Amino acid sequence: MIETPRLLLRPHGLADVEPLHRIFTDPLARRFIAAPPPSREDVWNRILRYAGHWTLLGFGMFAVLDKATGRFLGEVGLADFGRGLGETFDGLPEAAWIFDPAIHGRGYAFEAATAAHRWFDGKDARSRTVCIIGPDNGPSLGLAAKLGYAAFGQAPYKGVDVTMLERIHTSA
Repeated sequence: MIETPRLLLRPHGLADVEPLHRIFTDPLARRFIAAPPPSREDVWNRILRYAGHWTLLGFGMFAVLDKATGRFLGEVGLADFGRGLGETFDGLPEAAWIFDPAIHGRGYAFEAATAAHRWFDGKDARSRTVCIIGPDNGPSLGLAAKLGYAAFGQAPYKGVDVTMLERIHTSA
């Protein structure tokens, strides 16, 4: 578990299916996601996949909770989604995040993503992480830039063009 001034980050549990499904089916939360909204079954399988990340890779996605209320706010972390985007992307830890639109603009995503990256950087020796973001998703591109990500290419993914970004972490 990771604690920040306002947040708790922990691996997902089965109780997270419903709140995560609510976020993934919210039109505002998914306005930049090309894939169709997931079913409850899809989210159930997603959480099982996340458990596999932690078991097999030693890292994965975190559920993000409001420390004061325990409310599920979203998810953030690094994973290997096996997207098939080529040797400059695949096999590298990929950052990802999605948050409840009700809390957008309050700095929670940056706080959570910074904590997840700091944890990952202390655990994993790899210096390069990646992410993909749709070129119209200004908020996520801004967050990625604040985290130190820079674009290095474009790729088609699930029928849409995405920007591939990388972050180089150097131990200081």
